[in-house]
Amino acid sequence: MAVSFAWMFGETKPSGTELLLGVLIPKLSSKTIKQAVGVVGCIIMPHNVFLHSALVQSREIDHTKKGRVQEALNYYSIESAAALLISFIINLFVTTVFAKAFYGTEVASTIGLVNAGQYLQDKYGGGLFPILYIWAIGLLAAGQSSTITGTYAGQFIMGGFLNLKLKKWLRALITRSFAIFPTMIVALVFDTSEAALDVLNEWLNVLQSIQIPFALIPLLCLVSKEQIMGTFKIGSVLKTIAWLVAVLVIVINGYLLFDFFSNEVTGVMFTSIVFAFTGAYIAFIFYLVSWGFASSAWRRLSPSK
Repeated sequence: MAVSFAWMFGETKPSGTELLLGVLIPKLSSKTIKQAVGVVGCIIMPHNVFLHSALVQSREIDHTKKGRVQEALNYYSIESAAALLISFIINLFVTTVFAKAFYGTEVASTIGLVNAGQYLQDKYGGGLFPILYIWAIGLLAAGQSSTITGTYAGQFIMGGFLNLKLKKWLRALITRSFAIFPTMIVALVFDTSEAALDVLNEWLNVLQSIQIPFALIPLLCLVSKEQIMGTFKIGSVLKTIAWLVAVLVIVINGYLLFDFFSNEVTGVMFTSIVFAFTGAYIAFIFYLVSWGFASSAWRRLSPSK
């Protein structure tokens, strides 16, 4: 899929300067904020934050030797960075191809996951790349990847945070059910028209972006503490950059919530409920941040044993 979209990317001949500026300094507006937040959510998925952390426990490392631990961290960093880089490049190719090929045309408003492959086949099909089938295989791989990584993350969380010691097959069955049953309910009960599924997919990615602070903030607090990480705690430069990125994600999510509520929310009761949930979301983020700083301050002031 990466090779085929790279070929279509070359065929569309996008402006390299505009593309670079769009990546480094994206232009956001009220019409594009939902798509921007969705892109963040589909690339930096909150459950994968746990999963990347769980990679550290997947291999035997001699923790008594600092050099071995540092070597392992270097390889884990390369592994995670490579996965995210490949995902980013594929998303960049896909977004650029669709934008360059269909933006401003009559079919732009009708393209979705169901018919996107056919549109690509009509425009770029034939020859070396059977685009329609590559698109189908890509969607299947993306769906499998999402459900499998979600299941793996759920297994690590159940075995770690919740300390639930279950047999592997039972734990896999429970976590897999949480991924499969909601999908089956949506497919059987709700409107499964093409437009409805595309809108649902967008809001699922938005939901993932909104959940990122719940996974990211505790992680940043933990890896910044010398009592936990020892000499492997993150440095001040990386810590500052990571917190700035986290704050940026929270601000974008907040703007999206504000824009959505101001345009869509109607009725006193519904408005009250929505704003109550929003207030709880914001309050919980502040709790996570204050918990991290308060815990660090308490450890600095407490006498060493």
